[in-house]
Amino acid sequence: MLSSTSSPFVLSFVLLLSLPLTFFILAPHILPPKTLPAIPTADEIDDLALFRRATLSSSDLSLPPKNRPKIAFLFLTNSPLTFSPLWDRFFSGHDSLYNVYVHTDPTKPFAPPGGAFTAARFISGNKRTQRASPTLISAARRLLAAALIDDPSNTYFALLSQHCIPIHSFRFVYRSLFGSNPNRRLRYKSFIEILSGEPGLHDRYVARGDDVMMPEVPFSSFRVGSQFFVLTRQHALLVVREKRLWKKFRFPCLKSNEDSCYPEEHYFPTLLSMRDPNGCTHYTLTRVNWTDSVGGHPHTYGPDEVSADLVRRLRVSNSTYSYLFARKFSAESLEPLMAIADSVIFRD
Repeated sequence: MLSSTSSPFVLSFVLLLSLPLTFFILAPHILPPKTLPAIPTADEIDDLALFRRATLSSSDLSLPPKNRPKIAFLFLTNSPLTFSPLWDRFFSGHDSLYNVYVHTDPTKPFAPPGGAFTAARFISGNKRTQRASPTLISAARRLLAAALIDDPSNTYFALLSQHCIPIHSFRFVYRSLFGSNPNRRLRYKSFIEILSGEPGLHDRYVARGDDVMMPEVPFSSFRVGSQFFVLTRQHALLVVREKRLWKKFRFPCLKSNEDSCYPEEHYFPTLLSMRDPNGCTHYTLTRVNWTDSVGGHPHTYGPDEVSADLVRRLRVSNSTYSYLFARKFSAESLEPLMAIADSVIFRD
């Protein structure tokens, strides 16, 4: 038996040994879980002011634009616009029918290209973007807001990346979106992929925590889709006005769920599916090859793969519309793409 004098020492020793075990068991319930970086409060405040301006400038959507409708091309980039010479060729001769807006990451080197991008509006301030974070949603919303404010004739808003290329002529793209008579007052639809029942969808839904999205976004309403879309002015305005769902999607994902965190692929499809599903086609106009993706990135086409046959295959779609854009292409692909620009890409 233990003596009365040794008992306090033994008890203290046992308690000391139990502390690490107790902490290990209780820590997950005491300490907040580790999350990916959140959006800085200053960025949120600036964005709210920008979105308010966009809302006021587009208060009456019933009025038709005074000029022919335009396409706003929104480039979301964190690296140089390698394919700007190809886009220059695409835009050439159509100055009155488009506008270009570019969102850059201030932490990455960027040299503004010339040509059609000379007149582009560059947007970012000091707001950086980061993969697996809602900053990509914020950047897309800034682009939409800037284009809404800039020109009331902007009727379609095409979100693209620095790795996107056109696979048809501008004339073909314009007629595909507006038809043969763009001055007719039609209710255009948004081209955005909206999918449900995809593998891994539940993991994506709980990327911020099991119940974080409730009650605003029940799992039955959660959708996934391509990051790149072509929205109508009505839907662009809906996106920059929206606050209720954004309260949920702005939360950063848990560090432990980083592999399931793709907010930009969820917010826009979920929002438009909940608000106006009949006003969307539910498919995208940007072709992406996911057959051999690596680390969440799609197949990247190299220069040896560029050919007339590739361009024709990239155009083929299961919908009534041809694909109009494609990604992802390596920087080394520019030269062979330029070589077939006039004879293949822009020869519809």
